[in-house]
Amino acid sequence: MASSTSHNDRLSTIPFFVVFLFVATLLSPVLSLPTVSDSGHPKPENQTFRPRKEILKLKRISAYLRKINKPAVKTIQAFSFVSNVSPDGDLIDCVLSHLQPAFDHPELRGQKQLDPPERPKGHETTQTVTESFQLWTNSGESCPEGTVPIRRTTERDILRTSSVKRFGRKPRRHVRRDSTGSGHEVSPELYGDNYPRFFTYWTTDAYQATGCYNLLCSGFVQTNNKIAIGAAISPRSSYNGRQFDIGLTVWKVSSSQETSVSYFEPKLSFTDPKHGHWWLEFGSGLLVGYWPAFLFSHLRSHANMIQFGGEIVNSRSSGFHTWTQMGSGHFAEEGFGKAAYFRNLQVVDWDNNLLPLSNLHLLADHSNCYDIRQGKNNVWGTYFYYGGPGRNVKCP
Repeated sequence: MASSTSHNDRLSTIPFFVVFLFVATLLSPVLSLPTVSDSGHPKPENQTFRPRKEILKLKRISAYLRKINKPAVKTIQAFSFVSNVSPDGDLIDCVLSHLQPAFDHPELRGQKQLDPPERPKGHETTQTVTESFQLWTNSGESCPEGTVPIRRTTERDILRTSSVKRFGRKPRRHVRRDSTGSGHEVSPELYGDNYPRFFTYWTTDAYQATGCYNLLCSGFVQTNNKIAIGAAISPRSSYNGRQFDIGLTVWKVSSSQETSVSYFEPKLSFTDPKHGHWWLEFGSGLLVGYWPAFLFSHLRSHANMIQFGGEIVNSRSSGFHTWTQMGSGHFAEEGFGKAAYFRNLQVVDWDNNLLPLSNLHLLADHSNCYDIRQGKNNVWGTYFYYGGPGRNVKCP
């Protein structure tokens, strides 16, 4: 009897217990147990919300890509006849000239690119630009006139950087630099490979908030349909083998000799270049485009110093100098065919004349890691060899 009474009492308490659990569930906070990885180890709790963060990040990346990648008339894949694949993965979009990123700038919106200006007087070179000077041109394809070739930015490119906001800008790193310049090195995150590339960068505030690489922001106006800024260079020199070099000219022209008429119809005039934009020429007669003068403060009128050479980032990881090579990775003393070089160094004066350098100052921050040697002759004019291996027995 006692046993039966006890059993009935227990049964009568079940509904109350269920009600208690239901009420307790409503009133108590939800407790999240740590998630466990496939290996059986608990995952950090902050990863609980990671999928949402990733989705938001991908949405930001997609929005940025829609903004920076302009609609293409034609797309060309970088190609190598040796491997039948694309070593660098570059996709080149042929974009109508007036749709390029530069014309998103408020001061350029609605304008057309300028016609070619007068070249500096005495601008003579024996160099000829070959039909193939960048990897993407090996395909035999080209961008039609009225368009400019632009290296397409991909999601993978942006994921290599710390943030969408900083993409296309120099990374802010407090590292020792092997140069007297304050951060002119090439970003290793931008391309994801080690191919030498023809690139540009501009800034008006020492790389803090303005400027970018190539055409990744509004600034540089491209006028050429044969050069893709930021694309891999081809062919390349080989140690103790065939050597290739590229002629580059940057000069400031007069605003009165720049006109924005129709595309690819040069109208030349002869005035002194004291005002106007900064133009860039690749090789012999291949104008790439220009940096509008309004982008700059001090450079709006003229430049008072020019630097040539190579730079690397020395992060001194593990307390040692970086293994990063400069130039060919060989010291200047090895000379032609083995060391990297600059030749035919000249400057453009106020009257648009090309003049030989008269006060070249050589500097090697760490000569046991990288060095430089100057020379002069009738063929190469003023020149110098430079470079080195980086870390070695004399450069710990």
